[in-house]
Amino acid sequence: MSYQLGIDTGGTYTDAVIVDERQTAVAKNKSLTTSFDLTIGIGNAISSLPQALLEEVNLVALSTTLSTNSVVEGRGAPVAILLPGYNDSQVAKSGLLEILEKEYITLLDGGHDATGAQLMSLDSDLARKKILEQNDRVSAFAVSAMFGTRNSSHEKQLRDMVKALTGKPVVCGHELASSLGAPRRALTVALNARMILYIQALINSVESILQEKNITAPLMIVKGDGSLVNAATALLQPVTTVLSGPAASVIGACALSGLQEAIVVDIGGTTTDIAIVTEGKPQLCEDGARIGNWQPMVEAIRVFSIGLGGDSEVRFKAKLDISQRRVVPMSLLAHQFPQVMTAIERQYSGSPSPRNNKFALPLQNNEVLLRHLNEAELAAWERLLQGPVELESLVDTNRPMMRAIARMERLGLVIYSGFTPSDATHVLGMSDHWNIQAAELGAKIWARQMRHLYGCGNWEAGDAIAPCQAVFDLVTQEISQKLIEAGLNQHGKLADSQSQNLTRLLVDIVLKRGQAGRVKPLFNLQFAADYPIVAVGGPAADFFPEVARLLAVDLHIPTHADTANAIGAVLGAVVQIVHITVNQPEFGVFILFHKDEPIKFEKLDIAIEHAIEMAKKEAYDLAEKAGAMSIETTIKQHANHIKHDIDGELFVSTTITAVASGRPNCLV
Repeated sequence: MSYQLGIDTGGTYTDAVIVDERQTAVAKNKSLTTSFDLTIGIGNAISSLPQALLEEVNLVALSTTLSTNSVVEGRGAPVAILLPGYNDSQVAKSGLLEILEKEYITLLDGGHDATGAQLMSLDSDLARKKILEQNDRVSAFAVSAMFGTRNSSHEKQLRDMVKALTGKPVVCGHELASSLGAPRRALTVALNARMILYIQALINSVESILQEKNITAPLMIVKGDGSLVNAATALLQPVTTVLSGPAASVIGACALSGLQEAIVVDIGGTTTDIAIVTEGKPQLCEDGARIGNWQPMVEAIRVFSIGLGGDSEVRFKAKLDISQRRVVPMSLLAHQFPQVMTAIERQYSGSPSPRNNKFALPLQNNEVLLRHLNEAELAAWERLLQGPVELESLVDTNRPMMRAIARMERLGLVIYSGFTPSDATHVLGMSDHWNIQAAELGAKIWARQMRHLYGCGNWEAGDAIAPCQAVFDLVTQEISQKLIEAGLNQHGKLADSQSQNLTRLLVDIVLKRGQAGRVKPLFNLQFAADYPIVAVGGPAADFFPEVARLLAVDLHIPTHADTANAIGAVLGAVVQIVHITVNQPEFGVFILFHKDEPIKFEKLDIAIEHAIEMAKKEAYDLAEKAGAMSIETTIKQHANHIKHDIDGELFVSTTITAVASGRPNCLV
């Protein structure tokens, strides 16, 4: 019998599952993710699996939430972006300034118009100067030209220039998206470039472990639409792995539950991901799924991804609040580094401080960032490599080190510890896998901070249960509200502001809160009457019984729910999609747009025939290159016409979509 190995690397845990030919999990293991060196966590997860089964593995499939987490948390490797034809207004609208410093963004003369005609010659001299200036400061380059999807020549010129001058990875907008919308395309290409190092480190780690274990099966990666690609393809377009983990969890949840209609919710350490499944299939979001505050141009399963997980920091922000920032739970900190208990006990016996519960740890070993640390920061980094550093201890003894650590945390090199929902569930007796004493002390210290520093909460001194119950209630209510909002966005018909306003109006009715003393309500609304919740992920069993009670819906937590991502990873097919547009900019002229320079035709049927053949061939070639066998290709056409008072119905444009799919080639 042959087997398949599914691996899921999340922010907190790495899961490994062996699945047999009947798609049944026959062995599984969980290990803490070691972000500083991923090979350790991956190796630990695989090492405990039966060696006899590992020798029979013919496919390894990998899913990850590292890409999703990096987008939600605003982290990523340093990159530079070149923007021919863009202006300052488009940059501001894109959101680039929220993820990149202005000095890494270069506007250039160049770009094309909507017909693919050159607007202005590319400023190659300035481009060459900026590329050389940024070379030592960035890990990759991104390029997006105005109307680059209508004519990619300027993007290709810059791509070749970057490769020749630096040899570093470079990503172009036309390689990732076929849709118009320059600001979103610029953001998408920048996010893609920021993820290259993450995905490269992950793939290298998995490949080294597979080699060490003598597993020669091909390695496939789950994309955000739930399909698979080989490792080489994933490295070229890592942004397609955004929502890889959530997509794998949806596939795994459907297989484990056997339900055809369900709301699949995957809660992890950093995010909670919501997807609606109808007739056994999750809905695809062709215009890009929303991930935290961003919506890159990536075709993916329609997932409502929010920055709320077991390791989210609980803080005060005008009121009690769950931050999108992931921190190391106090219980996990003491589990991994028992020596910190002395400092935690000292903090509890001392006076409240905003730095209580905060220890700093190294998060990632990014050589580009490390090269540009100053002397104080390098000294702080060397100290962090020896173990966690208590921030409170630095206030009076070493403020330069405290400032250095703070800057490295902003850069993403360092992570802090803090009080989290995972700590709360340890105190409430729902979890016991980490250090319960540290969770209890962390809760008491945190509650004292809230009372004395921010005037939040009226818990009795020394009480850990009541504040943890307040945190637990906050998390379940936040998830319930987000489920309502996801339901309102099921068909993508509402703007964000509309759905958020409606959510606020519906929450009190659906959750039945704040109704005491009121007259009998006229509305008795029920959420998701025909859609039970299927909850997966490590903390699912802690939070979702209460969420289901609040929403009055059925709940399914299937067997192996804690490793649904790894199971779903091996169940996908290889799928590649190609879009080609033909439009009529003026009467009797038809232009085919796709990556290269536009092609003009005098007859529509010839243009469409050419587009179909081109799309079919490219989709097939991409699927084969991505690791598919037994490939089948389908074609869809979406035409856009307008009615004219004189000429009747006029053709404006049509989009040809070729979908090539096949089974992973386990023979390569």
